[in-house]
Amino acid sequence: MRSVFTARQRRAARQASGSDGLWSSFKDGDVSGMLLRRDGQSPVIGVNDSQPPLRQRFTIAHELGHLLLHPGREVILDRPVRINLRDGLSSTATDREEIEANAFAASLLMPADMVREQLMLLPVAIRQDPDRCTTALAERFEVSASAMGFRLINLGLVS
Repeated sequence: MRSVFTARQRRAARQASGSDGLWSSFKDGDVSGMLLRRDGQSPVIGVNDSQPPLRQRFTIAHELGHLLLHPGREVILDRPVRINLRDGLSSTATDREEIEANAFAASLLMPADMVREQLMLLPVAIRQDPDRCTTALAERFEVSASAMGFRLINLGLVS
């Protein structure tokens, strides 16, 4: 599997967040990732490695958002743990915590000022074509065209 982050980037993320990473194929293909927090232990961000690399990258940023913004939901396994899952519901904009984690991920991976700057660097012909513009910026920021499309809309740069 091609890593979505370099070893150096993974180390930096671990140091900044205090969390460990886990790449694995999840039995539930709808689950892109998860955040597992256990008292007294480093949090673990799990990523479904069967998902496309760009989705994995957004999922990691999304889970970092949960880690920094939300206390987590309690789930009973063999002992109490707090867990956040990224699944199909995450992108539907119906749950406040999921909306906030998506906004955090978008801001982390596609900072508003950088998106505006890169947009202005595109040739006029590409800027005037929303699909080509979105694709070009998605490639520059290493995110999916869908993620970039939402970012451009949320920043009011396209309608």
